[in-house]
Amino acid sequence: MAKNVLHMETITMQFGGVVAVNGLTLDVNEHEIVALIGPNGAGKTTAFNCVTGIYAPTFGEVSFNGQTILRNSPQGKMKKLYAGDVPAVDVKPLIKTPDEVTKMGIARTFQNIRLFGNLTVFENVLIAKHMRAKQNVFTATLRLNRAEEARMRKEAMELLEEQNLAHLKDEIASSLPYGLQRRLEIARALATKPSLLLLDEPAAGMNPQETMELTQFIAQIRKDYNLSVFMIEHHMDLVMEISDRIYVLDFGRLIAQGTPDEIQNNDRVIEAYLGVAHDAED
Repeated sequence: MAKNVLHMETITMQFGGVVAVNGLTLDVNEHEIVALIGPNGAGKTTAFNCVTGIYAPTFGEVSFNGQTILRNSPQGKMKKLYAGDVPAVDVKPLIKTPDEVTKMGIARTFQNIRLFGNLTVFENVLIAKHMRAKQNVFTATLRLNRAEEARMRKEAMELLEEQNLAHLKDEIASSLPYGLQRRLEIARALATKPSLLLLDEPAAGMNPQETMELTQFIAQIRKDYNLSVFMIEHHMDLVMEISDRIYVLDFGRLIAQGTPDEIQNNDRVIEAYLGVAHDAED
């Protein structure tokens, strides 16, 4: 039986009177590539934000490698406003910050690229390496961490070489072509040594050639780094080619889950999402 890496249980995220994610339950297993798809505004990025600690879910629980990392129930005024499909019960909140979630082994990229644009390619990766640095204010102040700094610089350079970015190490990140910026953002996420990588629309803004290369790239890093990958994506060719399983959201609710073949032939998915995309192309 496959080991479960990520489990989201009845995750509900409500903003005022708007329920953006409504009772979402899903799993990502070890070494899987799992996609979360749906129309714009379906709640996909909100679901990601509930995993990574950017949002505390209004209700529900997130587990990583069998350990609960986020748990909440409606608090204060939200107890009266709560409109989720799953009835809320009081639980003891457990909220971790994004940096704590990252240290546990979950890394992510963003729909809008968030590189340190004025820093070099090398510096972007090196900063991420500091997430796991074995140093403190005392050792840094007295410059007792030279060996640790040398190790991080060496590992950052090795990662750039593995991702075919070493020749660009001194380039300013914002000067790179769009596709390479995406690749660098993923490399920076890998620098934190995750076991689960979340990719939020990694192919956004890419041309067909770049999208094909990205598809191969994601498959390769899954293999090379022994990762599980959980991604949001609108490019259906990429999703159908690379995903082991797919979940489909519509207006915050899970309407389907299954293999790519099952999703492609699901009438409800075709009506809610795939059919809309097809009509737009026509």
